[in-house]
Amino acid sequence: MSRICFKRIILFMNILLFGLIVNASKQKRPVDYVDVFIGTSNSRWMLGPYACVPFGMVQLGPDNQGDVWMGGYEYSNCSVNAFSHLHGWTMAGLAIMPSSQDLTVKDSPVDSPFRGASASYHSRIEKNTEKGYPGYYSVYLYDAHVNAEMTATTHCGFHRYTFEELSDVRIMIDLAFPAEYKFKVSDALITRMNDRTIEGYATSHTSYGDYTLYFVIQLNKPFKSFNGWSKAGGIQKEIEQIRDSIDLGSFLTFDTRKGEQILLKTGLSLVDIEGARRNLEKELDPYGWDFDSVVKNARDEWNNLLGKITVEGSSERDKTKFYTNLYRSYCQKQTWSDVDGRYADPFERIQQLPVGEVMYGGDAFWNSYWNLNGLWSLITPEITNNWVRTELELFDKTGWTNNGPTGLEHTGVMEVSHEIALMTSAYMKGIRNYDTTMLYKAVKNTLTQQGCRLPLSGLAGNERLNIYNRLGFVPLNIDRVSRTLDYAFDDYCFAQLAKSYGNEQDYQFFIKRSDNWKNLFHPELKFIVPRDSTGNWMKEFNPFSGMYFSEGNSWQYSWYVPHDVPGLVNLLGKDLFNSRLEEGFEKSEKNLFSAHVFDRSQKTIHEYYVNHGNEVNMQAPYLFNYSGKPWLCQKYSRAILDKYYGSTPYHGWEGDEDEGQMGAWFVMTAMGLFEMNGGTSPELVIDLTSPLFKKVTINLNNDYYPGKKFIIEAKNNSRKNIYIQSMRLNGKLLDEPRISFKDIINGGSLVFEMNSRPKVP
Repeated sequence: MSRICFKRIILFMNILLFGLIVNASKQKRPVDYVDVFIGTSNSRWMLGPYACVPFGMVQLGPDNQGDVWMGGYEYSNCSVNAFSHLHGWTMAGLAIMPSSQDLTVKDSPVDSPFRGASASYHSRIEKNTEKGYPGYYSVYLYDAHVNAEMTATTHCGFHRYTFEELSDVRIMIDLAFPAEYKFKVSDALITRMNDRTIEGYATSHTSYGDYTLYFVIQLNKPFKSFNGWSKAGGIQKEIEQIRDSIDLGSFLTFDTRKGEQILLKTGLSLVDIEGARRNLEKELDPYGWDFDSVVKNARDEWNNLLGKITVEGSSERDKTKFYTNLYRSYCQKQTWSDVDGRYADPFERIQQLPVGEVMYGGDAFWNSYWNLNGLWSLITPEITNNWVRTELELFDKTGWTNNGPTGLEHTGVMEVSHEIALMTSAYMKGIRNYDTTMLYKAVKNTLTQQGCRLPLSGLAGNERLNIYNRLGFVPLNIDRVSRTLDYAFDDYCFAQLAKSYGNEQDYQFFIKRSDNWKNLFHPELKFIVPRDSTGNWMKEFNPFSGMYFSEGNSWQYSWYVPHDVPGLVNLLGKDLFNSRLEEGFEKSEKNLFSAHVFDRSQKTIHEYYVNHGNEVNMQAPYLFNYSGKPWLCQKYSRAILDKYYGSTPYHGWEGDEDEGQMGAWFVMTAMGLFEMNGGTSPELVIDLTSPLFKKVTINLNNDYYPGKKFIIEAKNNSRKNIYIQSMRLNGKLLDEPRISFKDIINGGSLVFEMNSRPKVP
């Protein structure tokens, strides 16, 4: 070979290698697909472009609305009130805002003027500068003349403000500000510790319990002065401490050079000041003042989690939707215990966990067995285990488990106790790193002891259990009759648990009680119909009325029997079951399978059928798997993925995303998987539908499961080829569209053959 030829070969190989390196560097990681702005218009307080890590106590980001329902962040607004740290359900705390406008301490709504009597310290933003991704948010504040950036760890926030050349710049610290759920501050204190550190707390009262948020703030630059304001004393300058109730805040002053960066760290705790200091020391001290390294850490943490599932095929838009929904499934619940394992229980007592254990919280587990429970147990069984340990710790310390431990308070929200489904499913799936004897006692206690309101907290247990026991249903003159259906499902869950534990007596009692849903099934109307205490059916019944139902109507709740779909098919008859359900889907498609009016009980009659925008109807397409028409399950589950779920700030979820519940449903259904009874029976049945992607790889946690990977392939899959022609599990042909959760965790493959025509017998 000639020297010239050899050189050409080497040159070609170098060019090829360079091309491969460049291509690899451009290859997206799972975290790169997440769009934190999807669905942030017309969204809830808990959903925004907040900087956070998975299950972080701190969800740090912009607020731009007042004390209004669905308040918090609204994408279409071009102003920012402040950047607050807590965005948990019913919980808010510690708002911080840089300012260089004329001095004012008002936090008026963002549509108030910036000058005059209504002037506020909020700022307009340059919308084109707004950026965000998992663990990071930034925006340029036009009126404050500052670029604001923020990131977070589990208990801490980290701000970076890049200023113009200004004198008398202020950083505002507000402890009483607008939030979706109004909270009242009864006692608050802010203290100057030195010219770089301030500390404080705020005790807040909400409709669902009280909490005290403790905080420590450190700065990389000395401030010129420490000042404050209060309801009683107004603006006070050059002080050492300020304390008040109702309204309280402080502001620090600086002079800045052009391009100068002021960095600010915050450590938070619901336990005490020492806890806030320790959280800050443990989580942020190792980084010094290296803001970018904290951003990278958060981003890597998210990528490690999101990378537990890899998807191939389909469009970039579908991948964005998939990973954004997966992200939402983990970013809106919180860790409420400190790094040292201490936490404040519902009675405001300080408790100590063993090293390494945590306490989780958030909104209710209302029907989360159809979305979050299954996803968590599949790819993060350690998180499911932590949830069970949280429940058992609450049972041990208060005598009750908790359906919605916001800030670890008992709330009684959504009126039922579906933490039972999560705990039962964990046990059935072999997730058992806890006291299993206590688990049994805790679940049985909730279903046998009358619910009550606890001192310094809220409702624990089932409030209408005594009525349900006596009548076999909850009557319309007492409360919402939909409780009957929820109570019956919880009875079923415990019956399965009792059977697994070998307690035949408990099994027989609760499996019989789980049939109580039939007490509201009208034999002629073939709907779930409210009854009064004397047994009389509701007069002037209309299936589209929401009276006596929680966030739904009779048409929707009449499908709500997750533990006994075959029984429902039998009572309706297969023909009526299918025709009514098909009609509902056909008429719901124009509304993108959503009904926005249903929140609590609605007296106004709206002719809404399938409502994927709330939890009651999220099983609807999968019902066809039980009525002999699985191809309609495939048709409508794909239609919901495509139409209900969007990829823009204005169209993310056509309803309340609800702390990851809508997100988790998308992820599971996009993989072709669903658990009708939430994995609460020993069979652990997984319903199958049309996958969105050509290939999905699930990486299993070998600390809990024997398999390494489970691969789902959909051959010939496309937007048109949505119908399953055949299914093979590890090469074996399946006769029915279902497998077991055990099949997945043992590892292997599920292969679908797809076509554009439904496979009809």
